[in-house]
Amino acid sequence: MARYLAKRILQIIPVLLILTFIIFCLVYVAGDPVALMLPPEAGTEARESLRAALGLDKPFHEQFIIYITNLLHGDFGTSYEYNQDALQLVLERLPYSAQLAAVAFVASVILGVVLGIASAQYKDTPFDLLVSALSALGQAMPGFWVAIMLILLFSVNMKVLPVSGAGGFEHIILPATTLTIMTAAKIVPLIRSNMIEVMHQDYIRTAKSKGLKNSAIVFKHAFKNVLVPVITIVAMQIPTLMGGALITETIFAWPGLGMLIYRGVANLDMSVVQAGVLMVAFITILANLISDIAYCLIDPSIRY
Repeated sequence: MARYLAKRILQIIPVLLILTFIIFCLVYVAGDPVALMLPPEAGTEARESLRAALGLDKPFHEQFIIYITNLLHGDFGTSYEYNQDALQLVLERLPYSAQLAAVAFVASVILGVVLGIASAQYKDTPFDLLVSALSALGQAMPGFWVAIMLILLFSVNMKVLPVSGAGGFEHIILPATTLTIMTAAKIVPLIRSNMIEVMHQDYIRTAKSKGLKNSAIVFKHAFKNVLVPVITIVAMQIPTLMGGALITETIFAWPGLGMLIYRGVANLDMSVVQAGVLMVAFITILANLISDIAYCLIDPSIRY
């Protein structure tokens, strides 16, 4: 286990390096940073002076080396829109995204597990058909549409929840509900299909023949063997939730990481975009590592 973890951690280094290179190239895809930062009436001398100050007059490979060196020193560049350190901006917004992600994550896992197990237990009944239909609908509906419908229903018509912003717990309900619907809809069918498959295994029949209660069979024997594929899909939802599903945070004006990245893209503030995307990439890699560790803890028979 320790050897495997050491190997996985070492594998993170080249992955981060490749991601950093791709993200660095975003600057060139977006256009000339100097043209974005200076007004159109700026003269040639001012443009060349700024280009030299930013190191953009150097060859591409030298710029990348300088960028990597700055990252290792915690320098992700300065946001020209906010006139602040890009990493500081990301770290300021991260707690909001973490709060939103935590609420949506817990709610979606509980909802997905409960409905998935119940649907498998009542297979081919009207309840099962209803849950399957709602799950398919939840995956088919665009997140922005769900968000708008929730706003129209609870904020505009019923006037019981705020439309946007961050404040008390009531502000997080609508964006968290939007993310929960999108995430739980992916968990429910996975748990349902795996539970149905596991419930036909020989060891489940043996447990039933011993007269064990159905609840003990489901949660003590069957559900444990369903967790491995569930962990995979749940772990992959963490980066999406931490990124605030970007559009969801934008619609609800939730001041998280997704909203910051969106504004950075809209205003071509590439230092902020680079720092934000790198943070999401790091969270993705960390989520994958944690899921691999969880496999071994849940099922000791798994070896790498």
